[in-house]
Amino acid sequence: MNQVPDTPVFEGPPQDGAACDLLVIGSGASGFAAAVTGQALGLKVMMVEKAPTFGGSTVSSAGVIWIPSSRQALAEGIVDAPDQVLTYLKAEGGNRLDLAKAEVYASRASRILEWFETHTHVDYALAKAWPDYHPLQPGGSSGGRSLGPRPFDGRTLGRNFARLRPPLATTMILGGMIVGREDLVHFYGMTRSLTAARHVFSRFARYAVDRVTHPRGTRLSNGSALIGMLSRTAFENGVALHLRSPLEELIIEGGRVVGARIAGRAVYARSGVVLATGGFPANGAMRNQFYEHVGLGKSHRSLAPEDNTGDGIQAAAGAGAALVTDQKHAAAWTPVSLVPQADGTKLPFPHFFDRGKAGYIAVLKNGRRFTSEAISYHDFVPAMIEACRDQPDVFCYLICDSVAIRRYGLGMAPPAPGQVGPHVRSGYLVRGATIEELGRKCEIDPAELARTIEEFNQGAETGEDRQFNKGSNVYERFNGSAGQQPNPCVAPVGKGPFYAVRLYPGDIGTFNGIRTDASCKALRPDGLPIDGLYVVGNDAASFMGGSYPGAGITLGPALVFGHLAAHDAAGRSPP
Repeated sequence: MNQVPDTPVFEGPPQDGAACDLLVIGSGASGFAAAVTGQALGLKVMMVEKAPTFGGSTVSSAGVIWIPSSRQALAEGIVDAPDQVLTYLKAEGGNRLDLAKAEVYASRASRILEWFETHTHVDYALAKAWPDYHPLQPGGSSGGRSLGPRPFDGRTLGRNFARLRPPLATTMILGGMIVGREDLVHFYGMTRSLTAARHVFSRFARYAVDRVTHPRGTRLSNGSALIGMLSRTAFENGVALHLRSPLEELIIEGGRVVGARIAGRAVYARSGVVLATGGFPANGAMRNQFYEHVGLGKSHRSLAPEDNTGDGIQAAAGAGAALVTDQKHAAAWTPVSLVPQADGTKLPFPHFFDRGKAGYIAVLKNGRRFTSEAISYHDFVPAMIEACRDQPDVFCYLICDSVAIRRYGLGMAPPAPGQVGPHVRSGYLVRGATIEELGRKCEIDPAELARTIEEFNQGAETGEDRQFNKGSNVYERFNGSAGQQPNPCVAPVGKGPFYAVRLYPGDIGTFNGIRTDASCKALRPDGLPIDGLYVVGNDAASFMGGSYPGAGITLGPALVFGHLAAHDAAGRSPP
């Protein structure tokens, strides 16, 4: 293990009048991508971060990137022509697609990923079987466009590991152990496979050792691994990072952005300012404006950090940049449940995977299903919102039986040999000996719920979902139960006791943002660029038009366009 020196991470803003070549505001994947690229191109880079920790919303993500035609895919014989990728993006984004940026992405993303893997600690493995979210669309793929980060040793960050933002508390176990997607198959199978049991034991053993000297586990997976890789590269190369340093406004001279006021201090940037502050998911006024259900007073919980309050977007708009508000969706949606905490608060838990497993159904308060549970998280929430359009609030219940919960868990509740009882006692889960009892406890129409379960089970005996055809495409089956035949997404909900958890709309980040060109320059309403101002990550409008084509469509562009912004600022041609 090679530990990096304790390189510049400062508690507080830069000195008044400080100068650099490239000022990067925000420390998620897009910000670090711009920073490490700029430093590699010979720029003096300074990063500032509003929060007391670095990593932004990236650390709470799966860390997956959507990069067609990667070298990893080519090594597996998967060839994606740029025209095919564009066909899919056009089918997804429609007339909202930013075609210029889409063309750049389709033609350059794979080469830019290779640059990161050659010049930084970034290291990705192909998720060969992970399909696009709408594989039946023209140009859709049954696998090979999404990649996941390999685990990263957080100990190599030295003292800076303590400054890395932890993932969502509800997604860690034992108070600080990250479970990556690569671990899930082992956790699900640990009571049936010796190999899986050994893997899980080794993870617990590593975590036990970590907690002797660290506040949480140092084996980083998911988005934490990506930030670990990028930040180690930045620190090794002398990128200065200032925490607790919020953006107040941009400094403009002669029509050019020449710096920013950070916590009351002027910081100047000779080559440009990069805004990467993570969008507006924690800005109540902007949510009310752009999330229709929130504007109507209905429930919503974001999974993004509380620091992501639209600072970059508002600063850019104040400098004359155009804000895109007509995206297909204002944000990337996901259903969440709310987990009671010891202090009386409730924290959100994202339901990415359990909905698609065999033996689970989602129902409304009337006891009826409203969609296939195995569709993508981004599609599930709009279906729930529409189904509850005439109701005073938006929620549904995810229900399973004792067979399913022991094998896969339910939300925060773990699979066997983990214990479900504490989650029932806390009120997170509802348990009923019969379906009718479960319905009464959840205030669901018990007779209608029993009728729904009976009708579902009739088809489920032979692997059919006669109402919504759950498991009808390769993406839905990918989210199902491995080995479940004939349909990995469908099994009867039949053996009591039965369990339910309430789901609400949530998001993992925003899609409305600043309009930019293919070099990430902020654009005015007339289409002209604002000299010296670059916008990346969730501060920029989604070039995919607010659509969600596949796993990694946020972080893939974060790397690619952060890289391109730094090249433009340096006056260099990208790969």
